[in-house]
Amino acid sequence: QTKDKRNRVFVVHRIDEDTSGVLLFAKNDELREVLQNNWNDLVIDRGYYAVVDGVMKEKEGTIKSYLKSNSLNLMYSTKDKKNGQLAVTHYKVLKENEKYSLLDVHIESGRKNQIRVHLGDLGHFVIGDDKYGKPTNPIGRLGLHASLLIIKHPVKGKVLSFESPIPHSFLEVIKNHKK
Repeated sequence: QTKDKRNRVFVVHRIDEDTSGVLLFAKNDELREVLQNNWNDLVIDRGYYAVVDGVMKEKEGTIKSYLKSNSLNLMYSTKDKKNGQLAVTHYKVLKENEKYSLLDVHIESGRKNQIRVHLGDLGHFVIGDDKYGKPTNPIGRLGLHASLLIIKHPVKGKVLSFESPIPHSFLEVIKNHKK
């Protein structure tokens, strides 16, 4: 807008409130629309860092369920293929201590609150997430960070990669508790 007061940016996708990290914007509304309408075909990978309560029994895994919204607009997992939307989440423990686990998470689908619901299904709620559990909140925010977006440009065809490092507060909460 410094060059032209009519210039705007357009949000292409969403991340959960209180989630930090990579967020894609388009320079014009036409590009935003093309990106949004072809999102699932253009996105190659989406990665997140999550800090969860507890020590994960399985250090790596895949969570697959159908997500559905209840009357309070909260998401939950179901096996009902007809009424839910397929959600697939892959996770790997990067670091842990006796209270928390730092995970590298990649999603195949981008359902509302998918990561929070799936990790909660395993009994390991994302720290600071009072919407889907009552975990601790040692960093004063949601322990979820959008770390990676790899996408194919819809016009140029070039693969673009956007990354954001692990937040310092995530590393501190793991470091400050001894295993």
